[in-house]
Amino acid sequence: MKSIFFIVPYPKGKAPSQRFRFEQYFDVLKQKQIKYKVRAFYSLKTWEILHLEGNVPRKIYRILISFLFRFFHIIHSLFYDVVFIHREAAPIGPPFFEYILIKVFRKKVVYDFDDAIWLPNYSEANTDYHKYKNYKKVKDIMKWATKISAGNQYLADYAGQFNKNIIVNPTTIDTENYHNPELFKPVEKDKIVIGWTGTHTTCKYLEFLVPVLDRLKNDFEFEFCVISNQAPDFEIPNMNFIQWNKETEIQDLLRFDVGVMPLYNDKWAKGKCGFKALQYLSLGIPAIVSPIGVNIQIVDEDQNGFLCESEDEWYKALYYFMKDEKHRDEMKSAARSKVEDYYSVKSNTSNFLSIISI
Repeated sequence: MKSIFFIVPYPKGKAPSQRFRFEQYFDVLKQKQIKYKVRAFYSLKTWEILHLEGNVPRKIYRILISFLFRFFHIIHSLFYDVVFIHREAAPIGPPFFEYILIKVFRKKVVYDFDDAIWLPNYSEANTDYHKYKNYKKVKDIMKWATKISAGNQYLADYAGQFNKNIIVNPTTIDTENYHNPELFKPVEKDKIVIGWTGTHTTCKYLEFLVPVLDRLKNDFEFEFCVISNQAPDFEIPNMNFIQWNKETEIQDLLRFDVGVMPLYNDKWAKGKCGFKALQYLSLGIPAIVSPIGVNIQIVDEDQNGFLCESEDEWYKALYYFMKDEKHRDEMKSAARSKVEDYYSVKSNTSNFLSIISI
């Protein structure tokens, strides 16, 4: 294989699912002299208004323009050896573009996904938009694809119903050039910081922790730092909100002494690839997470973090972590080592190259 064409939903560098699944490997492709091109469905202008409430006529106009450009992308892909589709070629409607690529043009296609995208999941700002999604098309694309790149074993098991050529490709972290605490100045602070990062649509998971934090503030002084594109719609004890910014993302995360990742125990959560936990651990930040899906493989109990279900378990884990400074320091080293060994770009490069070699 000498060239690869990436058909993706989002503008380059804007979405974690793209940044940490394949965009980090672009330098590797250059080193291997593999030609590549990336074409997103959403332009930057469309992306900026997509999750804003209202703006329906403008959204419709921008999406229609995106469909027009997608036709040109499909034609352009004919000049490449392999097509790599992340999630879907278009966010609404049937798998029209995928059908043309695979069934008409007979292109070799890698189908990559990192969530249970066959299940409905959408933001309140785009309820009407959601009505036009076609979740059933995921099965068809899986059947047609030459190879499937699944973010974890749960996703791979689902895809295995429709395609036998599957490789588990975990979401990975660049521990050398990006998530590397040695590249940044130590953060000065006067109290322990419990932290969470994510998009506003996933802030809902934090509501579970509110009574835990209410109880904890009677025992310790702490800050609960939220890094997101928008502040939560509910009150969180001792919260400090930081607007997410790609330029300061790592420095902001390094404020955390411990990172949290609560989840609901549902099918959607089981398909998640543990990205928050990986970010925390890669920076030497122990993680306290719900024991759901791949989190069980990422977090080693009482070594680099804790696995907690009930409110009482969450309280005890946070209490223990904040009280025992010596063990807290030991967990920091174990946290980073886990990502370097199993979830880093360096450790997964050969696996990624095997995925696109078809």
